[in-house]
Amino acid sequence: MVTRYKKNNLRTATLALLLPICLSVSFPVRSAGVVTGDGPALGPLESRTRQIDLQSDVKSLRQIRQMGIKIFTTQFRHADGFGDGPIELGGRPTLQDNGTFLRVNGLDSQTCVACHDVVSADAAPAILGVGGSAGIGSSAMFMTRAIDAADATGNGFAAFDGRLINPPALFGVGGVQLVAKEMTAKLQELKRQAINNPGVQVQLNVKGVDFGHVVADQAGNLDTAGVEGVDLDLVVRPFGRKGEFATVRQFDVGALMFHFGMQPVESVGRDVDADGDGVANEITIGELSALEIFLTTQERPVQLSMDKFARSGFRQFKRVGCAGCHKPAMNTKNQYLSYSYPEVETDPGLNVYFEVDLTAPPSGFQKGRRGGLVVPMFSDLKRHDMGPELAEDFHAATAQQNSEFITAKLWGVADSAPYLHDGRALTLNEAIYLHGGEAQSVRDTYVALSIPEKNELIAFLLTLRNPRNPNADVLE
Repeated sequence: MVTRYKKNNLRTATLALLLPICLSVSFPVRSAGVVTGDGPALGPLESRTRQIDLQSDVKSLRQIRQMGIKIFTTQFRHADGFGDGPIELGGRPTLQDNGTFLRVNGLDSQTCVACHDVVSADAAPAILGVGGSAGIGSSAMFMTRAIDAADATGNGFAAFDGRLINPPALFGVGGVQLVAKEMTAKLQELKRQAINNPGVQVQLNVKGVDFGHVVADQAGNLDTAGVEGVDLDLVVRPFGRKGEFATVRQFDVGALMFHFGMQPVESVGRDVDADGDGVANEITIGELSALEIFLTTQERPVQLSMDKFARSGFRQFKRVGCAGCHKPAMNTKNQYLSYSYPEVETDPGLNVYFEVDLTAPPSGFQKGRRGGLVVPMFSDLKRHDMGPELAEDFHAATAQQNSEFITAKLWGVADSAPYLHDGRALTLNEAIYLHGGEAQSVRDTYVALSIPEKNELIAFLLTLRNPRNPNADVLE
């Protein structure tokens, strides 16, 4: 059974809807042999969210969002499964053998909200809230083997063979996921078209984005040499700076394991203590579903009214060529975002258990003229070569992978400094100047603008804001 929530469903009053959630209060488990506060912060397994709970008509979207925000804001403890087990079972070493944190290769936080809590960095003090971005101090250091902080090689910089990832804001990701699902469905249709018409070159143009072409032989073998900006399986993966994850759920599975050592049941199995830390069922299937639904139903970023300078700046934005990759908006055919378990990337319509109307609050996307949504994310969800200056030196990636990044979404950009994948640009002007590779000519055109013209373009970007009071429905 698929549970669908429309606008009117959200207005249904129940006793549970009238009970406020208070995230600042925890109720420690009290049982024989457990010191107060040492029990699992998520509570006993029998009281936690099950997948079947999300498919009940008794549950409102707000209740499910409450379940999800609990996972997002809980400070996990050892009793929840935080951390890795013994090194001989694949566990990571910890700093100074402290047994808990590593920091330079995960095990770097205790809760999701610690790295997603800045709604606006364009204020002093910063405006904080659940679901935001983070400053450079919360950047993840992914799979590094060495950091030459002392410049022992004398090359003038601190060599780093991992990935430095500045956490982005998470607002509006439901619209992004819906766009990507529809793009994937169309690409799979074009793949089938090529297979059914051997020798005919099929262009992969989806929602105005050119992903190259494919051609099949008589045996149905697909030649993908002409594919660009997307994986060869033709699945659009909009999440992660490299375009690695098709859904928020996929991203969350990896993030929970990397940052906290919390192992989702769907990754390791039920009642399995795969890392040997003494805890099984660390994140249930239902909890992961609730977390995804919470994140993908957050408010979308907004655009402030533009004065004459910002309007002129938007014209500059298009004239310079920025809009070629940072497409101002994409439209979907559907206004409902569906959720699947288990997920099948090449067929996003399989195993659907829940649907949400993204035009309804709190997401509040605008309806398109022909139905569906308008998603003003300023991205094409395609990977592009950004040139040698921005290329990473990640030891586990190819040179091409190190230099390619998915087009950053610019909605909310006025509030989300620092900029670029690793936060190296402290201003929008610096970020534009650092573009290279496929964006070199656009960057050069911007550089050639007069100072007043540059200021107009920046004035336009400063109208792209994060929501000011996100997730109020579950923070009352």
